[in-house]
Amino acid sequence: MNLPTVPPAARLGDFLSREIKTGELLRALVVVGPIVAAYFLTREPALLNLGLIAVSLLIPALKLRLPSKMIALHYLSILLTFGTLFLAAPIKPLFVALTALAGFLAVAVTRYGDNLRTLGNWVFIPAVYLACEVREGVSAAEALRHAGIIVATSPVALALVCGVRIYDQRRRGDAVASSYGPPSAEWFLPAAATAVAVFAAAALVEILDLAQGQWVMWSAASVIVGDLSASTGKLKQRAIGAFVGVPLGFLAGFELPVGRAGYALAVLGATLTLISFSRYIVGFGLRCFFIALAASFAGGASGIAEERVANVITGGAFGLIAVALTEIVWLRVRRKARSPG
Repeated sequence: MNLPTVPPAARLGDFLSREIKTGELLRALVVVGPIVAAYFLTREPALLNLGLIAVSLLIPALKLRLPSKMIALHYLSILLTFGTLFLAAPIKPLFVALTALAGFLAVAVTRYGDNLRTLGNWVFIPAVYLACEVREGVSAAEALRHAGIIVATSPVALALVCGVRIYDQRRRGDAVASSYGPPSAEWFLPAAATAVAVFAAAALVEILDLAQGQWVMWSAASVIVGDLSASTGKLKQRAIGAFVGVPLGFLAGFELPVGRAGYALAVLGATLTLISFSRYIVGFGLRCFFIALAASFAGGASGIAEERVANVITGGAFGLIAVALTEIVWLRVRRKARSPG
């Protein structure tokens, strides 16, 4: 019996439908696309960083079905954390301590609902990333100007995300979430592990003055998703994504002509990968690809492959060590509490 052959185009369509979350992708394009278009017209690089704030607002808004008031609170939390870390950056010990505190609070919010981890993550990630990115390789005056533009134009991102949510509520009937999951009974352990990992990562970045150090801190926090086994699995996915995506992005950038349009599209692609893919390893691998491609278009691709991969693995290693240490300490504390006398 001959089985019907599936055309390659159909197989590709099935694959893409499984991997790509079309609804989220379209909404992200509505939110981030105008910001990237504004960058292309004005040539103001700060607008590309505004895209990260926009997608960071959108992810929890869609996943948790947030009302506009919660989106506005999320927006203010990002700006407050970003502003605090940005101003603290010249004082390295203070910056390290505050970054660790931000990592702790990002997980500690699960005390009020387990699903709030998403909201906490998307305060921590854009705030830390931008606090480092805005100061990278520029004078203090230029960094302050860059930060000022991000803050001044950020209400545009808030308005776009709120607009998407209002549309979904009215046209698709998406109700506002009535709760954010059960409170996490053991919120303190992952929160402490995140704080320890981020503290160590931030300290290493500041002591060695690592370029693109936000990747180390981001990776340190990102791998802490549960016990040591789950966190190890997350680091493997990030390492594979970086090993594959970064060199491919570098090679593609080497072959393609350098231009502002290509750079803008690469940044747009990297931003969209934060929300558009069902499997984390695919999304992260493509994110690494687009970031390396953007760096190639910007003329800064030299050494980027080794740098990105090393930052991802280093940060992830801090995360695994922190999880292991906090689990050991927690078990000892529980044994002492149970022991008589």
